[in-house]
Amino acid sequence: MLRLASALALATLLAACSAARPVGDFGRAAPSFTHDVAMPAAGDFLARNRKEPVSNFNKTDQEEEMHNRVWRFLVAAHAKDWVFDSSVELQRTRIIPPRKDEHYTVERYYAWLRRTEYQSSRTRYATVGRHIAADIDTLPGTFAAICAVIEIDRQRAIAYASLGRDLPPAMGDNLAARKYENDAFIAWFVRALNYRHASYDYALDSLLVETPHEQSLAVDEALRRLSVYVSRADRHDFCGDGDTRRGGASVVIPSRFQHTGDQEVVLPK
Repeated sequence: MLRLASALALATLLAACSAARPVGDFGRAAPSFTHDVAMPAAGDFLARNRKEPVSNFNKTDQEEEMHNRVWRFLVAAHAKDWVFDSSVELQRTRIIPPRKDEHYTVERYYAWLRRTEYQSSRTRYATVGRHIAADIDTLPGTFAAICAVIEIDRQRAIAYASLGRDLPPAMGDNLAARKYENDAFIAWFVRALNYRHASYDYALDSLLVETPHEQSLAVDEALRRLSVYVSRADRHDFCGDGDTRRGGASVVIPSRFQHTGDQEVVLPK
């Protein structure tokens, strides 16, 4: 009981003083003792007390790469606390229970756009387009990193099936716990990618009403390209080998625009 109270006190202290995780080159996470050692240690203890699986396996290079690449989709350095950066860090380190992100609402990104001052209302469209393009540029590498971790989990299972009888039971417990942790992190990425797409979509619809401009066409096309990755993520098709769970072709969200000559007509989705 004393250990639990101490861990809770430590977690509370860390939560109070922790800002968003520090950022390095290309928006990836930067090393930090507080965020990489102290907070995860407190979070693992609290997760065990919540009866969640916790593995003490060392992370593979592939797992580290996946965590670093996915992290930029969990936060939004370009729009302060659009996705609750501090809350994300507490969830990542398991100080708070998982799935907190499911309560995020899609209007936050548009609200950030509205209160950001631009010389031209067209620039808001350009901003959304740049953010979508940045996501699309990094998604192939992120999918590849997730695919590599899926393969690592497969190899672990094969090795344990062959060698497990000669190993202590704790090894099997750790293997199952690490699979749980990796699956949960991948599921978090899928939710985060869907949230981004929905937030961009909401922002574009709102901008079309507030400040309609022809730049909306380019943003809509960028959203269509992003939707292909969202569909793949929803199917857990990270390795480019089709649906790993239930089959089916990629679903592409149709354009919200129809062109008749030079006229632009907004259609319901």
